[in-house]
Formats: sequence, C-alpha cells, structure tokens
Amino acid sequence: MSTDPQARAWVEVRPGALRRNLRRIRESIGDAATVIPMVKADGYGLGMEDVVRTLESEAPWGFGVATVEEGLRLRRAGVTIPVIVFSPVSPDSYDPAVAQDLTLTVSDLDSVERVAAAATRTGHIGRFHVEIDTGMGRSGFDWRRVAEWGPDLADRASPASIWEGCYTHFHSADLEDDGPTRAQWESFNSALKRLEPEKGSLIHSCNAAAAMRYPTFAADAVRPGIFLYGGCVGKGVAPPEEVARVRARVTLIRDVPESTTLGYGATYCSSGNERWATLGIGYGDGFPRVLGNRGNALLAGQKFPIIGRISMDMTVVDITGAGGVEVGDAATLIGTDGDGVITLDEVADLAGTISYEILTGFTARMPRIWITE
Repeated sequence: MSTDPQARAWVEVRPGALRRNLRRIRESIGDAATVIPMVKADGYGLGMEDVVRTLESEAPWGFGVATVEEGLRLRRAGVTIPVIVFSPVSPDSYDPAVAQDLTLTVSDLDSVERVAAAATRTGHIGRFHVEIDTGMGRSGFDWRRVAEWGPDLADRASPASIWEGCYTHFHSADLEDDGPTRAQWESFNSALKRLEPEKGSLIHSCNAAAAMRYPTFAADAVRPGIFLYGGCVGKGVAPPEEVARVRARVTLIRDVPESTTLGYGATYCSSGNERWATLGIGYGDGFPRVLGNRGNALLAGQKFPIIGRISMDMTVVDITGAGGVEVGDAATLIGTDGDGVITLDEVADLAGTISYEILTGFTARMPRIWITE
C-alpha cells in the first residue's frame, strides 16, 4: 500500500476482505443460487469500478445498481455481464439503458411499454425484471392486485423485449422477529404462482441479511450489499471482515491550559492542562458532525475521545497523557489499529444512523486507497 504523504484524510480498502465476505454469502446459500453484488452508490462509497474489478474474479451472475448512469459507468468500464437497475428510471433513460444492454426494473405497466418502445427505437433487446411489492412500499407491482396487472404484462411487452426475472425486497430481514420476512416470502410466492413466469426466469428476493438468516429463501439469486463492505446485518450473524478503514493525519498538537474553550459553540472546555491533537478530517469529508464530544479516534492502537464540535475540515482529540504522538501520525476513526478497533457499526450507532449512510457519506476529497494483499 502506498499512501499519499500529502493526504490529510483517506479511506483504506481491503479487496481480499471484500472477496471473502462474498464467499461467506455463498457458503450460506449453497450452490443452488448465484449472487448479484450490489455496487450502487459508487460501490457503497468505496469506488464502483474498483469494487467490480475486485469481485469479477468471484464469477457473479451480474451486478446491481440504482441508476442508469451507474449502469452506463459499468459498461464504460468494460463490464459485459448483466447489470440490473433496481430503481424506477425517468422516461428519457430507457433508450440509453436498452442500447447498452442494461436490465431495467418495471414497477407498472407503463414501464413495460417503455422498455418495449425503447427496444424498437434502438434496435436492441430490452430486458426487464418485474418488481413485486410485498410490503416495502416504495416501488413495484402490488402483490395483492396481481390478478389485475398480471395478465397484461406479456401484452405490454414486445418481441424485442424480454421478461427475464421477478423479485421482491425484504424490509426487515435484519430483525430478530422473523414474522414480517416470512410473510413477505409467502406473499411473493403467491404472486409468482399467479404470474407463472417463464421457465428460466431469475427469481430473487434476498439482500445480505436475508441471505445469511433465511438461506432457504435464496431462490435463484441473492443481492448482497452492506455485508460485502463490512457492515453487520443483524443479531445472530457473525460480523463480516473489516473492508474499509478511515484514517486522518495529526496536523497539529497543542498544549493548552485549564479553561481553554474549543470549537463552534465552545461546547468543550479543558478541565486542566491538556494536550490536544487536531486531525485533518471533518464533516466536509463525510465524518459525522454529531460525533463531536461523543466519538473516538485511535492512535497507535490507543483510543482517545473526540472533544468539541467537529468542524468542516478538522476534528480534535484529547491525547493528554499519551506519549509518542507526533504531527504526521495517522489516526484511525473507523477500523482496526493495533489492538484497538472502532467498528463501522459502532460509529453508525454513535451517530444515530446506519452503516450504509456512514460508508456512502465520505466525500470525493477523501482518496480511496486500495491495499495490495
């Protein structure tokens, strides 16, 4: 690994851990189902093209994205295997998507017609998966009304468009209560029986949480996301390997007397003679402001408290009594450092959010450094 000595803050990524987390998913579901790694939101903030290059050697069925532009990025990067766009798209996006062989999600009959029309206009095959809403509510055909829309699906398509699969999305697979997930699975299967998709259609429903907790629901494919990138997926599932480590340099060390105030709002005041280390990271880099006076940082494996409010570009930690800390040292704000560790989920809990938001929130001024293993 080579870290830019001028970098003030960066994210280190371990490709080997990313691959091993995918293998954990495969071990859970067995050989009957394949995997569609979700690489949306710029590969969960780690760099979509780098994530794809890392996972291609694991022979996934395809990749999952949220937008047509993300899918086009993958095609420009040389990805030739299937790419499914898992969100509804704007009418103007159908032609470029079909022209680049992206598989679209349809959530209503108008979407089916748009895929067919785009196929006719572009001269390319239009591929689509039918999303069945079993309780998530944000998109998809309502499973309870399958008798109304089901018979019209094939009629709204065309010889140039192919209905390739059906899927649903579990909303509570990470919770201990298995009732909602089992109910959604039953609703999904009820709709499938009415639809009777063609033999060979890809049936899928499981995110990472469901793949680990309900492997019998794997069907033909699973769609792992946060677990691949190091985020936990609920109680009872062993944590994945750490994939990302967030680091920042010590840019200044100050010895301050008692009653020295710190940061906007002066929310911290030294209780005696203290030593403070300023780190070159702030909420402008995506490090949550709410962690001021709450979070921690590691230096040489030792944990130090973040004091005062986090600024746009700087964070301060109290290193009073610590020896050996120097300007230029690298602090760890998420990840392992020696015997110390601050997990991604720990930071998310302290920030009152989820690991997804933390990981995808780091901004472009944070270089992603991929470690050669």
